[in-house]
Amino acid sequence: MDAPSGAWPRRPRDRLGAPSSGVRAPATPWARFSAWLECVCVVTFDLELGQALELVYPSDFRLTDKEKSSICYLSFPDSHSGCLGDTQFSFRIRQCGGRRSPRPTDDRHYDREAPLSLQRESAHYFGYVYFRQVKDSSVKRGYFQKSLVLVSRLPFTRLFQALLSLIAPEYFDKLAPCLEAVCSEIDQWPAPVPGQTLNLPVMGVVLQVHVPSRMDKPESSPLKQCGQENLLPAPLVLASVHELDLCRCLQPVLSHVQTLWELMLLGEPLVVLAPSPAVSSEMVLALTSCLQPLKFCCDYRPYFTVHDSEFKEFATRTQAPPNVVLGVTNPFFIKTLQHWPHILRVGEPRMSGGLPKQVKLKKPSRLKTLDTKPGLYTAYTAHLCRDKALLRRLLRGLQKKRPAGVLTALLRRHLLELTQSFIIPLTPPQVRPFHQEDFLCSLEQAGPQLTCILKGDWLGLYRRFFKSPHFDGWYRQRRKEMAHQLEALHLEAICEANIETWMKGKSEVEVVDLVLKLREKLVRAQGHQLPVAAETLQQARLYIETAIGSLPTDLQAVLCPP
Repeated sequence: MDAPSGAWPRRPRDRLGAPSSGVRAPATPWARFSAWLECVCVVTFDLELGQALELVYPSDFRLTDKEKSSICYLSFPDSHSGCLGDTQFSFRIRQCGGRRSPRPTDDRHYDREAPLSLQRESAHYFGYVYFRQVKDSSVKRGYFQKSLVLVSRLPFTRLFQALLSLIAPEYFDKLAPCLEAVCSEIDQWPAPVPGQTLNLPVMGVVLQVHVPSRMDKPESSPLKQCGQENLLPAPLVLASVHELDLCRCLQPVLSHVQTLWELMLLGEPLVVLAPSPAVSSEMVLALTSCLQPLKFCCDYRPYFTVHDSEFKEFATRTQAPPNVVLGVTNPFFIKTLQHWPHILRVGEPRMSGGLPKQVKLKKPSRLKTLDTKPGLYTAYTAHLCRDKALLRRLLRGLQKKRPAGVLTALLRRHLLELTQSFIIPLTPPQVRPFHQEDFLCSLEQAGPQLTCILKGDWLGLYRRFFKSPHFDGWYRQRRKEMAHQLEALHLEAICEANIETWMKGKSEVEVVDLVLKLREKLVRAQGHQLPVAAETLQQARLYIETAIGSLPTDLQAVLCPP
């Protein structure tokens, strides 16, 4: 389906954008588009083929056959969900074949400034889906079934859901021309810069969003009008690009939120069996967000089906279940993944006496196939005591229909303070190796009890945490930050020294060695985006010039070839 003349750049294109080598041609006109999205896909139901990839925009974006198959299956609810009308959900798939193009400089700048939990995915794609299934007598099966999917490396769930709400209904009515126009509009958006509030125009609406930064204070709402006070129409302001309504998503499991937080902290394998992809994906995303500001370092799949290429990998009984949070809707998984240590079965949200019905804690031995009742099936015993006062406040707020934002803020603040209380004693690692027993001995004087009122077996929780992927991820990140800080301080110290005084009496070999090492430090400072002032980098360049200028002409020619 070719674009009308003038609507899209004239480029060779096919229906699906075939060969699977490379992501996009180097001279791409879609640089701004790709700062937000990888591509937009349309998945339809074909009587002979089943789910089929109908269109990919831009058409020169390359997807492997395995990625195409995953997107097709994950873009439709399975037959057990019975979703009629419009529904939104999300999925996450592993990229096949590794990175296919160098990361743009803007991507590296974004990752340096963004919170760890919001950095671009390097090995996975997110799929944000708007699915429509309605009766249609003109179709052989009697139903119109189609999904519009936004594929991105950014975990901006709220933003992309809002975007789909605007463009999907219009696309289902007008099809390709509408989609082409929308993609062209997105290609005019400014890049996502952490700390900035941006206006993003699309289809006559302006979405106003704040891109979170590492410098943002927790629980702050930094949205400000960004330089265009008289926007017409008035912008649609999104409170967050990524945060879901946490209290609503976790409503059926509020009484076990403490236990679930511990399971997430320890990177435990967990299956979430839900009645629909929407409930499944929201529950998984809500659970994995409970650790903020700690980055969730394990794998997670908001929606997963038996057709996924990794199904056998997750279902095997020959090895321990992987550290994955898996969202599913097919009861078949209860039997297939019965050996997993934790299974959360949730139903449609229900109220009882004005309160949300809570799932019960049950032993894994009570698991049944197909007719398993809602519950958290686990033999795990929480290390920390439950915060009963928090639970009462949340349930009373739901009963009195307090604003959802207030309750979510209350729950999110509790989880944030809990995570911070746990992490604060784990001070940035020293240059010497980290010794677990020394750390555990220090908890009596400087443990989480100083900042958290919850009682319990904190030592036992730390011991299990040390064996989890999250400790490894946290430790690697802190050592990396420390190494970068030490490099920056070393370069600053060199640049504060008097280079001419240092060079007096030095041999030519020592001066050449200084030049080479300073050049290496400059490359590292720029390549790793070390926290070094521009003035320091300029001073280092001047030192290099001064040092080279003190050498004989033949050596200068070697160090600075024409």
